[in-house]
Amino acid sequence: MTAPAAPTAPAPLHIVMVAYPDMTQLDLTGPFEVFARLPGAKIDIVWKTSTRPVKDVAGLSIMPTAAFKEIHDCDVLFVPGGPGQLELMEDRETLGFLQEMADGARYVTSVCTGSLILGAAGLLKGYRATCHWLSLPQLAHLGAIPVEERVVIDRNRLTGAGVSSGIDLALALASEIAGEDEARRITLAIEYQPEPPFPPRDKEDPRLVEEVRGRTQGFQDKRDAVARRIGARL
Repeated sequence: MTAPAAPTAPAPLHIVMVAYPDMTQLDLTGPFEVFARLPGAKIDIVWKTSTRPVKDVAGLSIMPTAAFKEIHDCDVLFVPGGPGQLELMEDRETLGFLQEMADGARYVTSVCTGSLILGAAGLLKGYRATCHWLSLPQLAHLGAIPVEERVVIDRNRLTGAGVSSGIDLALALASEIAGEDEARRITLAIEYQPEPPFPPRDKEDPRLVEEVRGRTQGFQDKRDAVARRIGARL
């Protein structure tokens, strides 16, 4: 009797997730939880240096596993959003690293205003993409085509909307890479079945929507100005 064939080991999957000061940690940690469960996944959390923690906008510290100079390629590139995105949009070292990684990556991805960083690196020109709803129009300044959807897939570019969409983005990518069954297994394993306690934004009290917009207007004006300035150079 012929012995059964040994199970095939999953193909290596190198995922590079950028961490940076004043990011929104859930943009990174939500997708990380999904990515870590993909067969063959090896995840590097990268920043300019790997010798000290990166603090998110609320003060949570995350320790990078590698510095930019230690990473030379990847299968998946991921960029989170957050207020620190504003500085990175004009940071040559970071933008150069993203361009280098994207050149050979199978997938280039982001959540929230991480897509503005990708756009500043010239990586979304001509691509449909999404972002946090408050910043969505700014994608057009960077040559992207803004789409107000939870997850947008255009060829090998996958972008997620605001903070909480990170898990949706990661599950969509899991399905692309490992198939729908594997993505659904991960969904079951993390018991992902959101039941929001409040209505979605398009059904929310307009007064509250305008209050949120008003509280962030000054910073959004800065984001818009930077996106316009960078877009004029692309």
